[in-house]
Amino acid sequence: MNWTLSWTEVLGFATGALCVWLVARQHIANWPIGIANNIFFIVLFAQAGLYADAGLQIVFIALAAYGWWSWTHGGGPGTAGALPVRRTTRTEWVWLAAAGAAGTLGLTLLLSRATDSTVPFWDAATTALSLAATYGQCRKLVESWWLWIAADLVYIPLYVHKGLHLTALLYVGFLALCVAGLLGWRRTLTGRGARTTLEATA
Repeated sequence: MNWTLSWTEVLGFATGALCVWLVARQHIANWPIGIANNIFFIVLFAQAGLYADAGLQIVFIALAAYGWWSWTHGGGPGTAGALPVRRTTRTEWVWLAAAGAAGTLGLTLLLSRATDSTVPFWDAATTALSLAATYGQCRKLVESWWLWIAADLVYIPLYVHKGLHLTALLYVGFLALCVAGLLGWRRTLTGRGARTTLEATA
C-alpha cells in the first residue's frame, strides 16, 4: 500500500506540474495531461481521506473535456479558431461567488455528516475554489489564475497536515506557475488590445 501511494503521488506530481506549465503557455496538450493527473489524484486523495478533493477530480475530468473543446472551437456553436483570453465579467463574478459559497456550505455539511473527514471546511472550500478556477481556465478568464493562487495558498498547508509532503511541494510549484500564468495571460490580453487599437487607427 505504501509503495502504491508513493508512486501515485510521484506520478501526480509529474503530470500536475507539466499540466500547469502547459496551461500557462496556452498549449492544448494541457487537457489530456490534466486528465491523467486527475486519475492519479483520485486514488491519492481517497487514500488520504480528502474525499471532496477525490470527487473533485471526477468533475475536473468532465471540465477538461469541455475546456479541450472550448479552446479549440472558440467556446460556442458556429465559432472557429482558438478561444481568446479575456476578463471576467461582473455577471460571471456574481455567479462564481454564489456557486462557490453554496458549494462550500453544502460540501462542508456533507463531509461533516457523511464521512470521517478531519478537515471538512477546508476540503470543501478548496474544492469550490478549484471548480471556479477550472471553469475560468476553460473560458480563458485571466482572473482564474487569482482563484488558483487562493486555492494553492490553502492547499499547501492542508497537504502538509495530511502528510502529503510531495503533493504540498507540487502545489508550491503550482503557485509559482500560477503567478507566471497570470502574467503571461495578462500580456496576451494587453497585446491583443494594442493590436486592436492599431487596426482601428490604421
